[in-house]
Amino acid sequence: MKKDLGNYRKSYEKGTLLLNEVPENPMELFQKWFYEVDKHFIEDETNAMTVSTMGLDGYPKSRVVLLKKYTYEGFIFYTNYNSEKGKAIALNPNVCLSFFWHGAERQIIIKGKAEKIAENLSDGYFESRPKGSQLGAIASNQSETVKNREFLEAKLLELERAYMGKDIERPKHWGGYIVKPVEIEFWQGRPNRLHDRIRYQLQQDYNWQIDRLSP
Repeated sequence: MKKDLGNYRKSYEKGTLLLNEVPENPMELFQKWFYEVDKHFIEDETNAMTVSTMGLDGYPKSRVVLLKKYTYEGFIFYTNYNSEKGKAIALNPNVCLSFFWHGAERQIIIKGKAEKIAENLSDGYFESRPKGSQLGAIASNQSETVKNREFLEAKLLELERAYMGKDIERPKHWGGYIVKPVEIEFWQGRPNRLHDRIRYQLQQDYNWQIDRLSP
């Protein structure tokens, strides 16, 4: 089986990213780009991002999750702490996040360290989730092998009966991570593959060094 993709071509012409126009703090530029993409371009989930970790087997692994909050401190997402990604983060908290917004021809790559957020913050977000999502977090031993789909559905049905009319407490193995960035690169597609790339690197004095990279 083979398919030649050499003729796939696209000219990127929807924006520019100039060094003399970017703010001193990368989170301000992230917020600007996120708002623009969310408002003006067609994206199924603007907050979808790829999280890459170093796996327990020595291989990097990437998967798509949903960003649920961002602040000047970092980027927050939620998951099962006992999942493959949770175990990988426990062993090595250095992770990479990436956003690709094809409609805007933009990409953001973030290097940072992941750490668990405060339990009360995870509690608050868990309480805001639909009941089905709450029960799903309890029903699934994320990343563990399961014999079939019916097993999961039966477990969820059992939980629905057990929690009928009751509040659902957040399981301790489920909660949020905040990724505190040490480097953020903004990529804007340009014609002739001469893309704009602006990189922010966190310095020891907590200021950001800003550089333009060759495409």
